[in-house]
Amino acid sequence: METDLLVSLLARGVTPVDRHVVARRLGWALLAAALGATLLVVSFYGIRPDIGTVSATPIFWAKVALPVALAAGALAVTIRLARPGARVGLAWAGIGIPIAAVWLAGLIAVLLAPEGARVALVIGETWRSCPFNIAFLSIPGFVASFAAVRGLAPTNLRLAGAATGLLAGATATIAYCLHCPEMSAAFWALWYVLGMLVPTVAGALLGPKWLHW
Repeated sequence: METDLLVSLLARGVTPVDRHVVARRLGWALLAAALGATLLVVSFYGIRPDIGTVSATPIFWAKVALPVALAAGALAVTIRLARPGARVGLAWAGIGIPIAAVWLAGLIAVLLAPEGARVALVIGETWRSCPFNIAFLSIPGFVASFAAVRGLAPTNLRLAGAATGLLAGATATIAYCLHCPEMSAAFWALWYVLGMLVPTVAGALLGPKWLHW
């Protein structure tokens, strides 16, 4: 059989790939994650009563900036890992830099505080519940994001699962900022990061099974 004829037969009936399928699937997943986490915050925890006042302060937006930056970094990594053979490369910096920045800010805050106030900066008032609250709020995004990524073509399933879990956890943390009273970078550096680590580890463990295609 001639090569041109063989190629023609193999290509017959093939539909073109939608170039925007990754963005569309993950966009819907992010929307579900944000709405789901916000509804859970309102239903189970409530919005902090001084949200109008505190939202006018730079420290509040510094707190929100941490999960926003991590969500953006996790999204960039997830997009790459959702494609077979794609390299993550410098996209890892989108996760590493925000964590390093909040750790540095937390360390500086502790070092500059009076010795008797340092422990309070780290543990705050809600350290016992904060990581579990974030993990709980990440459930809608975890399910939606895994469903989105599974419909694509990930090959490194453990890393893809971890990035997807972090994406869900970071999105949940953004919503949690509407309730959380903690305003110390040292607190966020430990307890927020631990809270986001829970769905990240869960994603890494479940990725090989849930993302298999």
